[in-house]
Amino acid sequence: MFTSANWRAAPFGTRADWLGNVRGDLLSGLVVALALIPEAIAFSIIAGVDPQVGLYASFSIAVLISIFGGRPGMISAATAATAVLMVTLVRDHGLQYLFAATILAGVVQMLAGFLRLGDLMRFVSRSVMTGFVNALAILIFLAQLPELIGVPAMTYVLLAGALAIIYLLPRVTTAVPSPLVAIVAITAVALAFGIDVRTVGDMGQLPSSLPSFFLPDVPLTFETLRIIAPYSVGIAMVGLLESLMTAQVVDDLTDTPSDKNRECVGQGIANFVTGFFGGMAGCAMIGQSGINIRSGGRGRLSCFFAGAMLLFLIVGLSDWVAVIPMPALVAVMIMVSIGTFDWGSIRSLVTHPRRSSVVMLATVIIVVWTHNLALGVFAGVLLSGLFFASKIAQIFAVSSRREGGTRTYMVEGQVFFASAGKFVDSFDTREPLARVVIDVTRAHIWDLTGVGALDKVALRFRKAGVETEIVGLNEASRTIVDKLSIRDRPDALELTSGH
Repeated sequence: MFTSANWRAAPFGTRADWLGNVRGDLLSGLVVALALIPEAIAFSIIAGVDPQVGLYASFSIAVLISIFGGRPGMISAATAATAVLMVTLVRDHGLQYLFAATILAGVVQMLAGFLRLGDLMRFVSRSVMTGFVNALAILIFLAQLPELIGVPAMTYVLLAGALAIIYLLPRVTTAVPSPLVAIVAITAVALAFGIDVRTVGDMGQLPSSLPSFFLPDVPLTFETLRIIAPYSVGIAMVGLLESLMTAQVVDDLTDTPSDKNRECVGQGIANFVTGFFGGMAGCAMIGQSGINIRSGGRGRLSCFFAGAMLLFLIVGLSDWVAVIPMPALVAVMIMVSIGTFDWGSIRSLVTHPRRSSVVMLATVIIVVWTHNLALGVFAGVLLSGLFFASKIAQIFAVSSRREGGTRTYMVEGQVFFASAGKFVDSFDTREPLARVVIDVTRAHIWDLTGVGALDKVALRFRKAGVETEIVGLNEASRTIVDKLSIRDRPDALELTSGH
């Protein structure tokens, strides 16, 4: 849980976060760094900016989130989810406005963390999480197809060789991450035999200098704020959504908890600073996080080393990095795609409740169809809420008994917007009675609609000349009823229709 107290107690993480898995974190960080290069370049192209913008961003964000983030072992960098939101801003206003928008997005994310919006993750159902993971696995695989269509035949040979190393080497030894061995081995084979395939260098020019601090060259006016604010808010929300969902996935993979509100603040700090060093906004990456975890990375050191090695590789060893064959890196991403997809969810379609399956499938379809993670998750959460409300509304009953001129109604279940209509229809206000008792001992009044339904029934009986008493309100129900009920007001009968 994020608080100012625990932030002060461990602002950079615990000793175990940094030194509890040094060898595993360093090796996995190197694999992640190599895999980050083509992705950062590709995401820069998506956003319509120079490759160095995405590469600088990936370095800066990875290093900073390792220090300030709330989920050790999770990788954050430039991503496609945020890149697609920048296209129009860059096209219409230029690169400097993108840097300003990145800084503002960081501020929005920090505010979200301090306002504890990370706690909203508890409203995301397991079905939505499964749909999110499966959709991203599909998108990761689809993103590799351009590297597999219309390419030389040797591309497939190298790809098959890399996949063989990735999956077979762990049966022999786990001393070194198999993806790292695959990248080195396939690169060596391609160079030794002069195999002509697409390489990292073919994707774009690698930077030759370190990033430097500067202020975005934009006017400090309300007009600038008006231009960048919509983009910044969109980037911030999509970035937080993917980061928090990915953090939950890593929580499950490692069986360890994370601080979601601290993660919001950490993402904000990373993007805020990155905007001053010529980088674009980013967020957590489920694919790279999967590579890290499956390569043995667990602590903050893995993310820090991935960022540091990324900068060292692109600036100090760019000539070597440029010759890495793309089939080797595609193989790593295919491994991530296969490992990320929840294959058990396919078998569960026939055993899980139908509504849960519908939520999962809807999330997958919308995310894959639109490439919009926020839209897919929002739809999944909305469906989950509607199905839940519908189910709770069905667990509701009203029974009654008559003793002389008095009828007692016993209400059981939840009275809220989805069950209010059924509640009102359960009372016969035309029956000739002297007195009605509405016993809600085994019920709970949840919202304004529930209070309104209770008022409507009581006032209908009053209008018919029947004395009405409501008994059994629990403390929480009594609080909301006392605050919102209008049945005791002199003009209650006139107001009921609009209540």
